[in-house]
Amino acid sequence: MSVHLVPDGLAGERVDAAASRMTGVSRSRVAELIAEGGVRLDGRVVGKSERVRGGELLEVEIGEPKVAHVVPREVAGMRIVHDDADIVVVDKPAGVAAHPSLGWDGPDVLGHLAAAGFRISTSGAPERRGIVQRLDVGTSGLMVVAKSEPAYTALKRAFRDRSVDKVYHTLVQGHPDPFAGTIDAPIGRHPGSEWRMAIVDGGRHSVTHYDTLEAFRSTTLLQVHLETGRTHQIRVHMLAIQHPVVGDPLYGPNPVLAERLGLIRQWLHAVELSFIHPSSGDRVTFTSPYPDDLEHALAVVRAD
Repeated sequence: MSVHLVPDGLAGERVDAAASRMTGVSRSRVAELIAEGGVRLDGRVVGKSERVRGGELLEVEIGEPKVAHVVPREVAGMRIVHDDADIVVVDKPAGVAAHPSLGWDGPDVLGHLAAAGFRISTSGAPERRGIVQRLDVGTSGLMVVAKSEPAYTALKRAFRDRSVDKVYHTLVQGHPDPFAGTIDAPIGRHPGSEWRMAIVDGGRHSVTHYDTLEAFRSTTLLQVHLETGRTHQIRVHMLAIQHPVVGDPLYGPNPVLAERLGLIRQWLHAVELSFIHPSSGDRVTFTSPYPDDLEHALAVVRAD
């Protein structure tokens, strides 16, 4: 049990955010504890969206966190782009998570690699071993996973130091003005939604560079370079300039357009990944073609 008096400086904060700050426990873990009835203010069980007041007694039954486990399960459509003693590069289909997590019972990259007999680095949390980058479930394309411990350390450092070149293509609604530019806006958890991110004061520094590849009647195909790698970064930044990713189910898409294009997920694909190989020291580059659903959507907009 962790017991604290809420300081006046946190008055008005959501209880999940306040409890996270005061205990050092992640906000997602606090949300789990709240759902289990393990967080109380002045003796009463609270919901995560309640606001705290200065001087209240906050009690948090931390306990042991629940952990998701890797379940070997092959994934249809998963392609191994490259494999050596240190890394494996996969071309992830949409509808597949990077790794298992609580609340997700669908397929994941680590489960596929385990089923296919790949040995993965033991570094990282048990359910994320070897994972040095992630793609959203609804985003397809390239991911690298570390197989050796030195590769895990080197790649984590490379992503942190922004020496990895990550290139995405995305189809967005409307025509960005200018047709090429940079979006520099901080991203953090949406204050009204556990699952959404947003541009927020005090959010993490986030920079997205984009260039136009093709402009259509009501959509634009962009090439995007990520300088940082925040959760939902491209989707949030495109929404911020009022050109959301076509088909995006979370960030305000046009459902009529998505249906006409046959999309049930965001038109967003990781087309290129380039980094210094952790063993050879050579720069390696991998590419991925568009999957069928994205190609079909492009064919439709090109025919308009």
